[in-house]
Amino acid sequence: MDTSTPLQQWVGRTREAEDIVTPRLLASFAAMLGPDAVQTAGGPPGLHWCLAPDIADARELGPDGHRAGGGFLPPLPLPRRMWAGSDVRVLGPIRSGDTIRRRSTLSAIEEKQGRTGRLIFLTVRHDIASDRGPVIEEDQILVYRAAEAAAQAPTSDGAGLAASHHRTVDIDPVLLFRYSALTFNGHRIHYDAPYATTVEHYPGLVIHGPLQATLLMTFATAIVGQPPRRFSFRGVRPAVGPQGLLLRATARGEGGMRLDVRSADEQVTMKATAQW
Repeated sequence: MDTSTPLQQWVGRTREAEDIVTPRLLASFAAMLGPDAVQTAGGPPGLHWCLAPDIADARELGPDGHRAGGGFLPPLPLPRRMWAGSDVRVLGPIRSGDTIRRRSTLSAIEEKQGRTGRLIFLTVRHDIASDRGPVIEEDQILVYRAAEAAAQAPTSDGAGLAASHHRTVDIDPVLLFRYSALTFNGHRIHYDAPYATTVEHYPGLVIHGPLQATLLMTFATAIVGQPPRRFSFRGVRPAVGPQGLLLRATARGEGGMRLDVRSADEQVTMKATAQW
């Protein structure tokens, strides 16, 4: 890999992957969510995050369990990686037996100076299709920070929503492990407590951003009776387990909804919007 290539020259690089929606995957996804699972004609909300994952040989992994550079993402000098947010547009159903093809494009790279030091944000565009045509468009934002930067974010901005709908979801290590397995996510902060606490300095196992987003999408679907056509989320601060997360939602007019996740210490960890 040419590490001397200026970062902006990586913009536009692509990767393609393919997967099949098997009955086993659908059953595993429903079992992972347990009583919070919902059934829809278009497939369960958030299932696409379990399809066509980045599969790296064990020899390609870094000490955190992620691929140690390579692929179509640039090698970065900041080793700590988190999924900061996504904007998801649902264009069609995902059904059992579908062959799913995903084309991922690195669409933007931006460097910022945050409260914890230097940050690099990557925006990755995912175009996901079945044999019937496009099913998902997603703009995903990844953030990288220095190893020595504090893992815990400052207190979140405000108490969140004056919500009309509430649901508490218990997050335990088994759920975190199962979600890591379904998404083939090797990041050790989600299942290796000694690594999460002593190396990356979190107070416990980190609850996946897309798992929180999946719980919110599922919650919104249960309230309205059908999955949203557009769902956007932003991580506000890390959430660690085990604990009970409070999901909250309130209508925002014109077929929309605002949602958030609140941790046991009464901090908002994720904010989201849904539209139908």
